[in-house]
Amino acid sequence: MSRAQRTSTRETGRRSGRRAQAPRPGPRSKRDQILDAATEYFGRYGYEETKWADVAAAVGIGPTALYHYFESKQHCLYEVMSRAIATALERFERIEAAQPDWNKALLELLSSGFDLTQKEVHEYRVLLAEHGRLGARRAPSREETARKTVRAQKREYEAGWARFLSRGMDEGVLPSTDPQLLARSLLGLYNSVWTWYRPGGALSLEALAGFVTSRELALLGLGDFG
Repeated sequence: MSRAQRTSTRETGRRSGRRAQAPRPGPRSKRDQILDAATEYFGRYGYEETKWADVAAAVGIGPTALYHYFESKQHCLYEVMSRAIATALERFERIEAAQPDWNKALLELLSSGFDLTQKEVHEYRVLLAEHGRLGARRAPSREETARKTVRAQKREYEAGWARFLSRGMDEGVLPSTDPQLLARSLLGLYNSVWTWYRPGGALSLEALAGFVTSRELALLGLGDFG
C-alpha cells in the first residue's frame, strides 16, 4: 500500500469513527430533563418552595441557562401542567377509539387513571395544586401562550368525557342527565385524590384504584357495575 493510500485509509477511519459516536443531547432532550426535574421538585416540595436554581442544579446547568428553554419558572410550571393533561387526553382518546363496547371502555378509562408512573403522579399533584394560576393572564408572551394551551387542553379533555358519557346515556347504560355536569363531577372526584395521595406511602395505587373506582361508578348511577 502506498503512503497516499495509507493516509487515505486513516482519514476514512477517523471520519467513520466520528460518525459512529453517539450524538450529543440536543436542546429538546435538555428541555425534557428540566421538565422532569421541575416535576419532581414541584410535586414533592411544592411550586413556591422550589427554587429555580435547584432545578438547574438537578440537571447540571447554571441557573441562567434555564432561560434558554423557559421564559420563567412559571412558564416551566405551565409546561409541566400541559404534559399532565396531554398524557391523560392521549390515554382517553386511545382507549375510547380502541374499545367499541361502552361498558368495557368505561372500566378501562377508570382503571387506567391509576396506572401511573411516579412522575405522572407528581404531574397530577402539580396540576391540581397550581390550577388556580391558570386564571390570570400573563404579560410575558411565552408564559401566556403556555397558559392558554393548558386551558384549551383542559376544555378538550372535559368535552371528551362529556361526549363519552352522553354516548352512554344514548345507549341506555347511564341514567339521563346533564353530561357536562356529570363529567365535571366525575373528574372532580378523581382529581381530588392527587391533592393528598403521596407516592411511596402506605396506600398503594392498586388499593386506591379499587376504592375510588367503586365510588366513581356509584356517582355515575351504576352501583356495583362491572
